[in-house]
This record gives sequence, structure tokens and C-alpha cells, in this order.
Amino acid sequence: MFVNVSDTCYHGFIVINVEVDKTGNESNASVIRRFTKRVQGAGILTRVRRIRYKKREPSAFTKKKFVLKSISRRAIIDELVKMGKMPIDRREQKKWIKTNDKL
Repeated sequence: MFVNVSDTCYHGFIVINVEVDKTGNESNASVIRRFTKRVQGAGILTRVRRIRYKKREPSAFTKKKFVLKSISRRAIIDELVKMGKMPIDRREQKKWIKTNDKL
């Protein structure tokens, strides 16, 4: 008597099948145990858990938007430093930005 038990994991285009056959007088518990060992060995669960919370890569537009925003922020900071309204030291600038909330 043969019983096929399989699990399929779809990740992108990768399909991983794990198959266990039940032989003559083998108990169901041992078949399930062998199946879980095969799944662990194939690395299906670790791969799925690894990609579970993965963020996708930002698009070119979002990168450009972020860069333009940082450039404009840098220009404002340089102008405030020139006028003497903001400290020159970077650590003090961060404290100043938190307290004054200008940017």
C-alpha cells in the first residue's frame, strides 16, 4: 500500500515538492514524522519565514523623491547655519531639529 503525501511551496517561480510513501505496516504517525523531517530538510519553512516580512525594493521614482527631499532639506540646513540660527555640529543639529521642528 502506497500513500503519497506532498506539500507544495510557491515562492516566485520555485515549486518545491516533498513526497513520502507509506509502506506495508508503517503507522500513520511515522509517515507524518518522516514528512515533517523532509519538509525541514528541504528548507521550505525557513525560506517562507525569511521572506515573510521582506520589503520590496523601492522604485526609481521613490528613490528620486527621497533624494530630492534630502537635497532640499540639506539646502535649508546650510542656509540656517549660514545665518547663525542653527548649530554647525551635526549632533547638535539633530537636537535642534527635534526641538524646533522647522524641517
